Amino acid sequence: MESRHDGRRVLVTGAGSGIGRGIVLRMLAEGARVVGGDIDEQGLKGTVEAAADHADRLLTVAVDISDQDSAQAACGTATDHLGGLDVLVNAAGIMRAARTHEMSLDLWNQVINVNLTGTFLMCRAALPQLLQSDHPVIVNFSSTAAFGSNPYMAAYSASKGGVNALTHSLALEYVKQGLRAVNIVPGGITTGITDNLALPADADWGLMARLTGWINGGALGNPADVAGVVAMVTSKDGRYITGSEIRVDGGALM
Repeated sequence: MESRHDGRRVLVTGAGSGIGRGIVLRMLAEGARVVGGDIDEQGLKGTVEAAADHADRLLTVAVDISDQDSAQAACGTATDHLGGLDVLVNAAGIMRAARTHEMSLDLWNQVINVNLTGTFLMCRAALPQLLQSDHPVIVNFSSTAAFGSNPYMAAYSASKGGVNALTHSLALEYVKQGLRAVNIVPGGITTGITDNLALPADADWGLMARLTGWINGGALGNPADVAGVVAMVTSKDGRYITGSEIRVDGGALM
């Protein structure tokens, strides 16, 4: 595999499973040194096992991205271990479903705090180090839910819409300092989030038609489909991409 990331210093959240784990494995395969963070410490052990061939270039750290002290500590650990930071990938997130008129404020706040506030906290903590890099990149994770109609997911859709706006703001604010910021917009990808999503018992599945794409007969994608895009956009191959979205959805929003 092409080593576009030899020596690059990368911090990935959500590294304990799914898309985050896939990104860790791909970046390692392309030569990066990686710190993978997740709240799920058991999941991180699985990532270490999956990355056994590159164990000397991977460190894992427990982090709750919705807690500012934890986010700051994780960035500090990554910076100290790697000697700086070139790439931040905010892949951590949660998805919860409920009919909007039945959604509790606690559920709403939980989703917003992890997906939107957590992304902000990681960016804020990492920016001072990223801006010292000669090729700094932030990759945030939005969703087709922010653009299409995802029933029963008002909080999730709102959180991802907020991530879109945050990323565009970062891209413009720091463009003269060399930072690129990009949103990755996955559609239906097989992960722990999608596997364990509990819809309302009387959910109307006819409203869910746009959650999957057209490729492979509408089958869900897999984390490797997303990881390859992240590896491209964070490398010099993506040098002319910033402040924009890249959809990886099998054509769901065509």
